[in-house]
Amino acid sequence: MEKSDIISIAKSTLEIEISELQKLKERIDDSFVKAVEIIHSAKGKLIVVGIGKSAHVGNKIVATLNSTGTPSQFLHASEAIHGDLGVIQKQDVVLCISLSGNSPEIVNLLPYLKDYSSALIGMTGNKSSKLAEYSEIILDTHVDMEACPNKLAPTSSTTLQMALGDALAISLMEINDFKANDFAKFHPGGSLGKNLISKVDDFLSSQKPQVTENDTVKDVIISISSSRHGITVVTNEAEIIGVITDGDLRRMLLKGDDISKVLAKDIMSANPKTIERTALAKEAMKILKGNNIGQLVVTENGKYFGIIDLHKLLDEGIN
Repeated sequence: MEKSDIISIAKSTLEIEISELQKLKERIDDSFVKAVEIIHSAKGKLIVVGIGKSAHVGNKIVATLNSTGTPSQFLHASEAIHGDLGVIQKQDVVLCISLSGNSPEIVNLLPYLKDYSSALIGMTGNKSSKLAEYSEIILDTHVDMEACPNKLAPTSSTTLQMALGDALAISLMEINDFKANDFAKFHPGGSLGKNLISKVDDFLSSQKPQVTENDTVKDVIISISSSRHGITVVTNEAEIIGVITDGDLRRMLLKGDDISKVLAKDIMSANPKTIERTALAKEAMKILKGNNIGQLVVTENGKYFGIIDLHKLLDEGIN
């Protein structure tokens, strides 16, 4: 098969699925609104039920809902009839996903899903199915064409299920006024959460190199060498008046001047970039990248507090 043939197949697949998504968009109506309202007003959680490919979609929908403020749990249809039905409480809402709506495992469950929950929402491509019959609300995900050339593998249909799940999650996010800081609460361990909530203070170096403006070059060298950052901060008491890097030292030595009388204030770079310790770490990264520097002076109420290092932020996933 030629490269052009593969590209053509890929584009055709996407065109079919885009076409089916467009049709789904046109079908969004009051049923969708009611589904969102029922889930939002539920006193319990949302239970998402599925089997086969719909089960994989259901797991993804649950993950998205949980991370965006709607407590949810997945229930596999084949496990439900062997004890897992106990997860459903009367205050919960059930969202059952099935393209045909007539899978034996789903059909056997329907009376229990309806009786044990406060509401049953059916996401199905068959409005004449048993699932549709038992459901209070039907979310229609029928497709005219699967992208699979044999019309066997769920492709367009699972894309629609996934997209409709996203639409539910985003609608509920908006109703709940769920913001970035709320999102970060559920992602504290990953780089996403760190970028949203981590402060400069969380990544502050334990080392605080410092000299006064009248210290000698020897003092500057000792100070820079005492830390791993290649920089020292020049202060007048607690006031920051400049910084000296190991690069500044090299440039001074290359001039070949008599350094015995050179003081810190003679080789420092005045008005260095600073950031408050309570600022977001991502703001520090923005300053570091924007100015092509490796370290940033950290302040507390404008006074010298410490150093934050570019490589430390990179290692922690701050970008």
